[in-house]
Amino acid sequence: MDFWSRLIAGTSLASGGNKAAANNPEKRLARFKKEYSQLLQTWRGASNLAKDYEAAENIRSSLQELTTILSDESRRPLPHPCITFASSKQIYISVGKIATTSASEAIIREGVGFFATLIDSEEEDFVENHIFSSSLMNLLVRITGANSIRLGSDTEVEVVELSFNITTKIRLDPEILPAWFTARQRDDASDSGDDAHEKFTGKTHKEDFPLFYLLIDYIHHEGRIGDFARTGLLYIIEAASNSVALEQWIVESDLATLMATGLGALYSQLSRKLVIDFPPGQLPPILALSDYQHPITTTEIVSSASPDFQGHVETFLSHMVFWQDVLNHCKSVEVKQTLLEHFQVIFLQQLLYPSLLESSDVDGGSSVAVLTYLRRILESLDHPDMIHLILHYLLALPDTTTTPSGTRASVSAARKRKSLDLATMMAPQIELASTPALFNLVDLIQASLKSESQQTISVTLQLISVILRRHHRYAVTTLLWTTQVLSEDPQRTIGAHDKEMDFLLSLAGSVGGEDNFEEAYENHVKDSMSALESHLCSISLIAPKSIGGSSKFPGSQATIPGAPRDIRSHTLRPEDPMLKTLISIFATFFTNSVETNLSLTGVVVDLATCGFMRIDGWLLPDQSKYIYEEDEEAEDPYFMNLGDPIEVEEKAQMREMKKMRKTPKWAESQIPSFLTQLNTLVDQVSTYRSDIPRFDELLQQRRDAFQATSSATATPIPIHQPPPRSSLESSSRSSSPPRKSGFDSLAQRIFPEFGTPSRSKSPRGRRSGQERSPSGINGGYGFATPTSSRNPVPPAQFPMGLENPPRSSSRAFSPSPLRDASQQPSVPASQAAAFAAVDQSILARKVSLPAPKGVLSPIPFPDLRVSDAESSKEGSVQDTDDSSVKGGEKEQEQKLVTVSHVLTNVLVLQEFLLELAALVQVRAGLFGEVRYV
Repeated sequence: MDFWSRLIAGTSLASGGNKAAANNPEKRLARFKKEYSQLLQTWRGASNLAKDYEAAENIRSSLQELTTILSDESRRPLPHPCITFASSKQIYISVGKIATTSASEAIIREGVGFFATLIDSEEEDFVENHIFSSSLMNLLVRITGANSIRLGSDTEVEVVELSFNITTKIRLDPEILPAWFTARQRDDASDSGDDAHEKFTGKTHKEDFPLFYLLIDYIHHEGRIGDFARTGLLYIIEAASNSVALEQWIVESDLATLMATGLGALYSQLSRKLVIDFPPGQLPPILALSDYQHPITTTEIVSSASPDFQGHVETFLSHMVFWQDVLNHCKSVEVKQTLLEHFQVIFLQQLLYPSLLESSDVDGGSSVAVLTYLRRILESLDHPDMIHLILHYLLALPDTTTTPSGTRASVSAARKRKSLDLATMMAPQIELASTPALFNLVDLIQASLKSESQQTISVTLQLISVILRRHHRYAVTTLLWTTQVLSEDPQRTIGAHDKEMDFLLSLAGSVGGEDNFEEAYENHVKDSMSALESHLCSISLIAPKSIGGSSKFPGSQATIPGAPRDIRSHTLRPEDPMLKTLISIFATFFTNSVETNLSLTGVVVDLATCGFMRIDGWLLPDQSKYIYEEDEEAEDPYFMNLGDPIEVEEKAQMREMKKMRKTPKWAESQIPSFLTQLNTLVDQVSTYRSDIPRFDELLQQRRDAFQATSSATATPIPIHQPPPRSSLESSSRSSSPPRKSGFDSLAQRIFPEFGTPSRSKSPRGRRSGQERSPSGINGGYGFATPTSSRNPVPPAQFPMGLENPPRSSSRAFSPSPLRDASQQPSVPASQAAAFAAVDQSILARKVSLPAPKGVLSPIPFPDLRVSDAESSKEGSVQDTDDSSVKGGEKEQEQKLVTVSHVLTNVLVLQEFLLELAALVQVRAGLFGEVRYV
C-alpha cells in the first residue's frame, strides 16, 4: 500500500491483494494456468482469427498476460513454478502454433515476446531443447517467409533481435549449437581431424540451420535490424571453428554467393556518372575564394552532395566493411578462402574491374565516379587479404603458386565442389570479360592524369594518395618506377642538408607575407612528425627491435599467395612517368583548380612520407653528385707534424666533421626537375607581384581571411568535419593571445554564431595522411564553414578586411591610406568604399600564367596597372568584367583565372613549401638520413 492509500480513507486494497498473490508462487501458478487454459479455449473456439477481431484481441491479451507473469517471475526469488510448468508441459508448442496460424501481427508480436522471455529467463535449458528450438524456428521462418503477412518494422526488429540473442548464447556456449544446427548426411563417428573434413559429403539445406538463413535475409537492411543480423551472422561464423560439421556446411552454403551478389547489387545502385560538389551553404572558404563553380548535374550525372547518393555510398561501404568483419571473425581457413574466392570472381572480376574499364571522362563523369568509389573502398578497408585481392587483380600483379602458410595442403571435398560450382557458374562471363593484363589500373590512372577535366585529375590524385599512404608496397613496382637502394648508411652531409633546407625555406619566404612563419613552420614540423611516425611502412624503422634484430608485424601481411614482398629502401627514378606527370601539373599550378592543387601537393607529401622511400635524387639533389671546394686545410703543417697517433686520429675526425659541414655547390644540371619547377613557380609569383597592383596587400588580406575563417571553424559547429591536416588548424593554438586583424570584424559579420575569432590559422586546408577523406566523398579540404555559393567574381561578403587594415609589413609596400590606423590618418567612409571597389576590381580581373623567362610576350594582364592616383579617386575603376581580354580567341588559347584565384593558389604553394621543408627536416632526424662524420 502506498503513502496516499494510507492517508485517504476508503481507498481500495485490491492492489495489495494482487501484490500478495504475485508474491505467492502457488497463486501465481494458478493464475498462469487459468490464463493459459483460457488462451487455448479461445483459440480452439475461433474458426477464423483474421475475421474474428474479438477472439484475436482476447488471444493477444492472454499471450501478453502470460508473458508478463513469466517476466515478473524470473525477477523474483525461487521457486519459479510458472517457468517450470511452461517447460514441462511444453506450452511453447501451442503458443508457436497459435502465432503461426493467426495471420495477425499483434498476436505474432506477442508470441515472439513470449519466446524471448523464456530464453531470457535462462532456466530449464530452453536454448538447449530441440523441441523448443524447432517450435521457435518454425514460427520465425513462417512469419518471415515469402507467403507470410507483411510485418511492421518494429516487429521485424524484435524477430531479428531474438535471433541475435540466440547466436549470442551459441557464441558463449558452443555446446548448445546442436539444438539449432543439424547437418544431414554426416558421419558422427569422427568429430575432428582431416577425416571429418573428407567424410562430410552432403549438400546444405536451409532446414539444417534455419537461423543462419533467417539472418542472411536481413544482413543488407539498414538500421538496427541490419546490425543485429550482421552481428549474429558473425557469431555463427566464429562458432564454425569449434564444429567441423558447421564449417563444411557453411562452405557449401549460399553464404559466399549471397554476400558477393548482395555487395554487387549495392555497387550497381551507385550512380555511373558523378561530379564532386558541396552541399548548399557548406562551400569551404578556400574554394569560395577561388574560381570554383558548382558543377552541372542532370538526371544521369549525380552530385556527390546529394543526400540520396551519400546514403547509397554509406550503405555500400558498410557492407564492404561487413565483409572485412566476417573475415576477421572467421577462424576457419576454408570458409575464409571460399569467401575471398567469391569476392574476387563475382565482385572484382564481374563488377568493379568492368566499371573501371568502361569509364571515361568525356561522358559526364564516369571516370570521376569509379575512381572515387575505388578510393573510398581502399580507405574503408584494412584487411590485408581483401586489399591484396583488389590491388593484385587491378594492378595486374603476377600470380604465384606458393601455398599459403597455415593452410591445409589438401582442400576438403566440400571446398573443391564449391570452387567447381563457382567456376562453372561464371565461365560464360569470364570468357567474354577483358583482363587487367590488357588494361590495368595503372593505365587508367596515367590516362586520367592527362585529362582535360580538373575533377578527373583531382580524384585520380586522391586515389594515388590513398595507395601511397596505406598500401605503398603495391605501388613500388606498378605506379612508380623505383630503384633499390643498397646502402643503408646516410649519404647526405649536414652541410648539404642545411643548404637544401635554406633553399626550401627561402622559396617559402620569397612568396611573401607578414605572418609568423616561425610558428607556422613549427606546427608543420609537428604534423610531419606525426605523419611519419604513423605511416605503415615506417613502423618497422622506428619500432624497438627484437632480440633477433628485426621487427615483424604479422597481422599486416596477407595470408593468400602473391602478396608483395616486404618493402625495402628505394628511390624514385628521375624518368618515372608518374613524377613527370606530376611536374607537368605543377607547371600550371596557378591556373589549376584549388582542389587539384590540394590533391597534387598531397600526393607529393604522401610519396615522401614513406620511410623506405629515399628522397635524394627526385625531391632533393643526388648526394653522389655533390661538388665541394678543395680542402686547403689538409696541407696545413700543423696537422702534418703531429706525431701522437691519438691526436692524429682526433684531428682526422675533426677534418671529416668539418668536411661534412661544407656547403656543396649546385650546378643547374644537378637540381632535380621537381625543385626546378618549384623555383619556377616562385618566380611566377614575383612576376605577379610586379604586374598586379597592390599584390602584397591583397595577398596579406587573403591570408587574414583564411586565418579568420579558420579561427571560426575552430568553434564547434553542427557539421561533421574530420580533424584538419595541419596543426595550424588545431585547437592547441587557441591559447595564444588573440591577434586583431582586418578580417576579424568581417568574420563576425559573416559568421555571427561563432563569436570573436581566436588565433589565426593556416589556409592550407588539407587533412593529415591518415585522416584525409575517411568518410566524405568530396575529398580532403578543410574549412567546412557554411558560406554562400561561389561565383567567378569574389563574393560581396569577402571585401578583404577594409575596416581594420593588416599588420605592418616588413616589405617595402607602396604608400597606401589603408595602413595601420595608428600610423595613418583616418579614412573617410566614401574613400574607403572607393578603395574597396578598387580591390574588388583587381580581384575580379582575369590573368594567365606569366610567360617563361626569355620569351617575349605581351603582359598577360595589361589592364591591371592602376596608378595610385587613380586608385584614390572614387569611381575610377572599370567594371569587373572580362574587358582585359579582347575577344574570345585569347581565352581559348590560354586558360584565364581571376586574381582572387591566383592569390588562393599562392598561399597553397607557400604552405606546401613549408610542409616540404618540415618533412625533410623531420626525416633527417627520425630516419638518420644525415651524416655528421
